[in-house]
Amino acid sequence: MKERKLTKNEIGLLLTVIIGLVGIVGLSMWIDAHRPPADSPVEEDRLYVNAALVDRLALGFNGLVADWYWMRSLQYVGRKILGLSEKIQIDSLTPLNLKLLAPLLDAATSLDPQFMEPYQYAAVVLPTIDVDEAIRITKKGIASNPDSWRLYQHLGYIYWQQKDFKAASEAYATGAKLPGVPAWMEAMKGRMASEGGSRDTAREIYRRMYEEAGDEQVKEMARRRLLQVDAMDERDALLRLMETYKLKMGRCPSKWRELENVLRALRVKVDASGAPLDPAGTAYLLVKDECDVKVDWRSEVPVK
Repeated sequence: MKERKLTKNEIGLLLTVIIGLVGIVGLSMWIDAHRPPADSPVEEDRLYVNAALVDRLALGFNGLVADWYWMRSLQYVGRKILGLSEKIQIDSLTPLNLKLLAPLLDAATSLDPQFMEPYQYAAVVLPTIDVDEAIRITKKGIASNPDSWRLYQHLGYIYWQQKDFKAASEAYATGAKLPGVPAWMEAMKGRMASEGGSRDTAREIYRRMYEEAGDEQVKEMARRRLLQVDAMDERDALLRLMETYKLKMGRCPSKWRELENVLRALRVKVDASGAPLDPAGTAYLLVKDECDVKVDWRSEVPVK
């Protein structure tokens, strides 16, 4: 069988791919070589590559290098989380001291301004670390992608987190004017103005985020926050039951079995011991001396 020779176009394409891969490997090696030592007493996470240098080293393969920086961002956060003994949500990473995250996400979005996942990650993760950077990167995305309503959704979320419901309403309102935008963006504008701090608003925000998330970490965070909002409502209902019991019996219930008939009548899901289950299927903890109900730390429902 006669071998087919490569055409000039195919050879050119192959060389382009090889040069691009060599460039990325070279960039990775350069960055690793200039990374400060892990035991550096001065500044463990100082920025070791600036945006201008990254652009020069990209050799025209901006999209590929942007992907690399995006993966670096995820690995950077992942390594920090693995060092913790407690469970933590990615929208509450203040204890991790993630000084390098904003520059990494900024580099990824500067190299590829149409790369949407880093913008959402910045909107979700950065506000508790550096809210000004979260807003700046999201607005940079809007400037590069003026027809992307999802970026206005991200901006509205950041302002909502800061309890700036007026700015959040304006972000949703601007995004709602774009072509192809879903009807709920217009509804969120009004909801922010009238009930921005309500649990129903939080539930709607996280539900939409879950539906739209392109990143699995963001999707999982939204799912758990939805469980948390539902658990708050359930806990309030259980506290009311306990208060009613205390008024009637003159004391707090010492075990869940004492509320068994009421829980059964209300069709509350319980385990074999009669303890009501939270939205993740883990039993609530009864704090009898305080007439209180708490989420078990082993539950998927976030405590914070």
